[in-house]
Amino acid sequence: METIKINTDFIKLDQFLKWAGVADNGVMAKHMVLDGIVKVNGETEERRGKKLYPGDVVEVLEQTFKVG
Repeated sequence: METIKINTDFIKLDQFLKWAGVADNGVMAKHMVLDGIVKVNGETEERRGKKLYPGDVVEVLEQTFKVG
């Protein structure tokens, strides 16, 4: 599990996917979320605007990230 530090109180899921380097752009991040391949804290998340806070865990493409 890799910890990805954020500089704000929260970050939206689609922005996090770009920040973590999983998605090249916003369109790719949007489709990843809408295709149901992203899990947040163990549950499939289909809202790209879902707010993530430090301690949340994101799973996508067999990678696991912790929001730090």
